[in-house]
Amino acid sequence: MELLIFGHAGAKVLMFPTREGRFWEYETLNLVSSLADKVRAGHLQLYCIEGLARESFYDAGRHPAERIRRHAALEDYVLHEVLPLMAALNGHDCTMAMGCSLGAFQAASLVFRHPHLFRKLVALSGRYDLTLRVESFGDLFDGYYDDDIYFRTPTHFLPGLAGGDWRLERLRELDIVLAIGDADPFLENNRHLSRLLHEKAVGHALHFWNGRAHSAGAWRRMAALYV
Repeated sequence: MELLIFGHAGAKVLMFPTREGRFWEYETLNLVSSLADKVRAGHLQLYCIEGLARESFYDAGRHPAERIRRHAALEDYVLHEVLPLMAALNGHDCTMAMGCSLGAFQAASLVFRHPHLFRKLVALSGRYDLTLRVESFGDLFDGYYDDDIYFRTPTHFLPGLAGGDWRLERLRELDIVLAIGDADPFLENNRHLSRLLHEKAVGHALHFWNGRAHSAGAWRRMAALYV
């Protein structure tokens, strides 16, 4: 698996691409450029990885059970290869995850289940339930459902976290930033996630942007503000 690293020091940022994106996507969309001052100053170090969406959620040739298992393999790669690489190259105590669109789902799913590994989440224009049907966006599992999907869907597993769960304690220590356009089809899903976090006393910020705001131009501005 290939990845790109930008910067030499500072907080480490694990960056998940969009549905169609590869590991170079945020460079070509100039999202990296929007963070260039912070990178050059040694405040941020960016790790741009593959998202494998075409081999997992968007591979119609695979059974839905295989789609989520392929995504789980990506998560194992991140947990057991990428994060240790980041730690070996950079001893900074802050690791954050960010993503746009599908990458926001991937970042949030990972952070909410492994909050002890992160200090911050920045999720932009995300859909946090891939079984949700909205406008032209369908259920990415075609009606299939299992424990792997449940435990990787933030709006499904968060309600089940009980008061004594260690994840809740660690989630309450995180800096969580969500941003969505006020005309985005996933606006209500973001509001729903925000309500769930409030119910669990997990602090976070939900920012509303004008219009659909589901574009590289909006994400560049968002990243400069929130990362």
